[in-house]
Amino acid sequence: MAHKKPHLPEKICLACQRPFTWRKKWERDWPQVKYCSERCKRQSKHSISTPP
Repeated sequence: MAHKKPHLPEKICLACQRPFTWRKKWERDWPQVKYCSERCKRQSKHSISTPP
């Protein structure tokens, strides 16, 4: 049996640089989604707020 959703949109995560695909929970705000997970989102915010 073939996968039912083979052609979902993809983006590259700004934190880990890995590709991730569209999810139902992101249906309303897909254009604003930048990170593949909450972990990447937290990691990115943490690295921005701390000075080098």
